[in-house]
Amino acid sequence: METKANHVLIGLFTLGVIAAILLFILWASKYSAQGTFHEYDIVFNEAVTGLSVGGVVEYNGIEVGNVRALKLAPDDARKVIARVRVRDDTPIKVDTRVELALQSFATGVAFIQFSGGKPGSALLTQTDPQHVPVIVASESSFQHLLNSSEDIATTLNDVLRNIKQVLSDENAKRISTTLANVQSLTDTLAGQREDIAALIKSARDASDKLDRTLAAAEKTMGTVNTQLGGKLPGMVDHLDRTLAQLDSFTKNADAMLTANRGAIDSFSNQGLAQLGPTLTQMRQVLRQINRLTAQIEANPAGYLLGRDKPEEFQPK
Repeated sequence: METKANHVLIGLFTLGVIAAILLFILWASKYSAQGTFHEYDIVFNEAVTGLSVGGVVEYNGIEVGNVRALKLAPDDARKVIARVRVRDDTPIKVDTRVELALQSFATGVAFIQFSGGKPGSALLTQTDPQHVPVIVASESSFQHLLNSSEDIATTLNDVLRNIKQVLSDENAKRISTTLANVQSLTDTLAGQREDIAALIKSARDASDKLDRTLAAAEKTMGTVNTQLGGKLPGMVDHLDRTLAQLDSFTKNADAMLTANRGAIDSFSNQGLAQLGPTLTQMRQVLRQINRLTAQIEANPAGYLLGRDKPEEFQPK
């Protein structure tokens, strides 16, 4: 009996020790959890499909915590609040960005990604130590992709609607008419291909003649340029001499006018005054000559013989 009692006491002692060890481990775990982690509330303005409690929280690709709880915002059911626990040595700052990311498109599992934060920015836990810090998440990349896909789908619908309007019955008839006209033009061109070939040949011949003409003109211009280049210095010298002689003549004429300025002035004042009566007398003489000529033409014999003009015989 004493042996059985000793075994019972030993078993009870062993169980007590094990229970104490388990309680110590739980207490240590709780103390460690409260002393080495910080909690944050992440507000998402989008669906958090693929994110679950216990999900991974990363900072620039490094795992720093996990998701503790998920709930809808009490004031706006369109928002989701995720309570996360992050190691206290993680530099979550006031300008740190948060967004929802996918681990794999195949599995659809999502996680929370922290990024950014300037070195000089304050830590978010220092702004209000009494309350859990709140961070508003940015729009996720795949959500932006979904929005872009919706925009693309809307654009495609608009394009299809416009195409449907373009391909109306009336426009289809016009397109058919246009295609018929194009076919008719093609047939006409096919029937006149010999004439078109002749026209192209004539254009080619004309182009060849033009090339030969331009070559001959270029050769002629080269010859003229060569000849002119040889004669040009002599022509320039002759022109210089001519201009020099013209300048000398001009100077001599100017000197002559200067030397005879008095005689020219005297002629202008006196000679021109006498010229007027002389011209008047010459006009009178010319009038008398005209009358004399008219008399001679009318009766040349009577004028020369001093008799009157004989009268013409008129029968009775």
